[in-house]
Amino acid sequence: MTKASIVIIGAGISGVSTAYNLAKAGMKDIHVVDKGYFTNGSTGRCGAGVRQQWATKLNCILAKKSIEFFGRANGELKYHKDIEFKQEGYLILATTKEEDEQFTKNVKLQNSIGIPSEKLTVEEALKIVPHLNKNSFISATFCKTDGHVNPFLMTEAYYLAAKRLGVEFHFFEEVKEIVVGGNKIKKVITEKEEYLTDKVLNAAGGYAKEIGLMAGVEIPVFSENHEILVTERAKAMQGPMVMSFSKNIYCQQVPHGSFLMGRSNPDAVPSHDISSSWQFLDEMALTVKDILPEVAKLRVIRTWGGSYNVSPDRQPIISDTKELNGFYMACGFSGHGFMFAPITGELLTKIILKQELDEYAHDLHIDRFKENIITDYEHSVV
Repeated sequence: MTKASIVIIGAGISGVSTAYNLAKAGMKDIHVVDKGYFTNGSTGRCGAGVRQQWATKLNCILAKKSIEFFGRANGELKYHKDIEFKQEGYLILATTKEEDEQFTKNVKLQNSIGIPSEKLTVEEALKIVPHLNKNSFISATFCKTDGHVNPFLMTEAYYLAAKRLGVEFHFFEEVKEIVVGGNKIKKVITEKEEYLTDKVLNAAGGYAKEIGLMAGVEIPVFSENHEILVTERAKAMQGPMVMSFSKNIYCQQVPHGSFLMGRSNPDAVPSHDISSSWQFLDEMALTVKDILPEVAKLRVIRTWGGSYNVSPDRQPIISDTKELNGFYMACGFSGHGFMFAPITGELLTKIILKQELDEYAHDLHIDRFKENIITDYEHSVV
């Protein structure tokens, strides 16, 4: 039997970021439990891009604050390596009149909160990425402070910093039961140990819904498979992430030379499948040939799938719940938990320690779905 101030379920970057921030704020006896190891789930399977170009103000704020942290992460976390924060921008292509009009609105919103995005013509976009097919889009937006971070190194930086502050990690240990009584959490039972605690953070990624049900909390999220591929290494030829929502692609050259690219499957059904398919490879090849013909000449090294935990408005749930005292959650990121992780950990620390929140953070509460007060829907998702 182990006493814990809090049990964090999930050692992906959201859970590890929160553990670090709680320990930094002075909390002791923090225990992080994962049925695998850190980055074992969605974090280690993500596309590694970090962007601030969103269609909703809430996601723009979360992204901007997280980007600011990535810029100082190596120093703050005293990391002995480099998290590979590369700010060479995101170039997002508009391929329809409707998308072009929406992008004008997006840039106005982004600029209003200090994000330095700009609307570009085809000719201006080609100056940034010359090997684009000029006939594949009609305009674009670009933000020079968007970019790339290595998810494994970034999570390790949080992990090592948290351990130095006394956080205990328990890997290859699956949660089997959350014992509740009198609207309070009593303990967490795993396959190896029982943790006496009155606080639980559900940072279980693709399995957030199941963890919620263990505690009797219904969370309106579902998980679906999104696939990615990586190519052979190539000479440096593309700084920014190239992205198109309408053509369903993101494509970036990472620091060691390979290209990472992914897309969603409109026919995906909710599941925990993380396999890869020939259909994905076939569709991706056609899209890359259309938009980035030079990149299409590269050989594919491997493909994989990863879990998107999706909320009804494609914006995250970062909150407590009135249903159960001491139960907190970080889920529903809709494929963007990695890029929002720094602010996620900071907000959850304030929520758990009952500190005052900035006004925008209240819109992340789970009750927005129960009370039908969804303020916006995020369309800028692949």
